[in-house]
Amino acid sequence: MPLYNHLKEYRSNLKINQYEMGRLVGVSRQTISQIERGDYSPSVTLALKIAKVFDVAVEDVFHYEEEKSGEQ
Repeated sequence: MPLYNHLKEYRSNLKINQYEMGRLVGVSRQTISQIERGDYSPSVTLALKIAKVFDVAVEDVFHYEEEKSGEQ
């Protein structure tokens, strides 16, 4: 699924580590790491919690891009 994010950049700007970010939104450090790497797509609820920490819209942290299909 082509869901991209700027979580690491936002987190770095707040000067918080993955453990602290996970604690703020109720997940493990490993979950934050997986989201940042693009290995895990968060639930809508978790995405909203993450955006709320940064006081931004969900779309500022996460964005979806359609997969390109073959030319016809």
